[in-house]
Amino acid sequence: MRIGMLTREWPPEIYGGAGVHVEQLVTHLRARADVRVYCFGRDRETAQGFTVPRGLQDTNAALQYIGTDLLMAQESGGVDILHSHTWYTNLAGHIGGLLHDAPHVVTAHSLEPRRPWKAEQLGGGYRVSSWIEASTYQSADALISVSAAMRTDLLTVYPEIDPHRVHVVHNGIDTDMYRPTPNDAVLRKFGVTAPYVLFVGRITRQKGITHLLQAMRRLTSDAQLVLCASSPDSEEIGRETDVAVAALRAERGPDSVVWIRDHVSRNDLLPLLTSATVFACPSIYEPLGIVNLEAMACETAVVASDVGGIPEVVANGVTGLLVPYDPSEPQAFPIALADTLDIMINDPQRARVMGAAGRARAVADFSWPTIAEQTLAVYSSVIAS
Repeated sequence: MRIGMLTREWPPEIYGGAGVHVEQLVTHLRARADVRVYCFGRDRETAQGFTVPRGLQDTNAALQYIGTDLLMAQESGGVDILHSHTWYTNLAGHIGGLLHDAPHVVTAHSLEPRRPWKAEQLGGGYRVSSWIEASTYQSADALISVSAAMRTDLLTVYPEIDPHRVHVVHNGIDTDMYRPTPNDAVLRKFGVTAPYVLFVGRITRQKGITHLLQAMRRLTSDAQLVLCASSPDSEEIGRETDVAVAALRAERGPDSVVWIRDHVSRNDLLPLLTSATVFACPSIYEPLGIVNLEAMACETAVVASDVGGIPEVVANGVTGLLVPYDPSEPQAFPIALADTLDIMINDPQRARVMGAAGRARAVADFSWPTIAEQTLAVYSSVIAS
């Protein structure tokens, strides 16, 4: 089988869960099939890259992505199936499928109508991205949802989609790569001291970083916050985060926050995940939350919001603790988050037991070879129909 994989992100330009998903999926599919990767940016040894066409460099970002998609669509012929990830490349998959008479499969990593804050980043381009997503989802030959909760949400947002075309294939984790990796030298390099709460993610409304910073101001236990946080969606949320971090440092001391603003290499991330007392995932929207799997695979307990697909990953009371999030009462969330973080920090033995259970769950239920086989089964069903 010849597969055309369409993605915005490809190593070394990986900045989110969707990019991690594509990298790992392709790695395991290539052991079973011929996979050609088409990505944004420069050519790589393992992928063909596409850059913004001349004349569109200074336009709205959504138009730049459309221009790049058209180039992708032109070059993506000669495959048995096209598989696109996120709205950034969905249009390339749709047009490429029409152009080359190939079926198009979409993986739904998120839903634009559930992310209205993206308008801060894209302006009017958010209406364009929403149109692209709706159009391509409705016309795709099959859709893969990364969680059962995401499937339900997708069919709620787009009720005209035939439920039989929507398949659940969870995100996965490479538990050989993500494993307990203690390294005190890495902690010293960044000025990290135990106990600490770790956050890893982009600076965006979705990831709930402002809620976490509010929660840390209410924390009764003595714990450092380590933020691996970069790539703000907008100048506004970037400024808000700066102000919130400054306020936290003013109240709890200058060393209370270690903010690593640059992309953290995997060699540094693994020790940070391993040595954290607790990993915090305060997302207000999360179809699955692959970052929780990364923490669990490193034997770290998780405190996460009870939204989307997170409960399908984090077993409440077993591998971590879930905090209810009610969008109608957002002010209650940081309070509950602080109380839950305190529980974990004040009982490190419980956190260690939950961390070990998380590793076992990641190994047993979220292996990439299984996910690759499930994805191939979706391809085969589409080609046969």
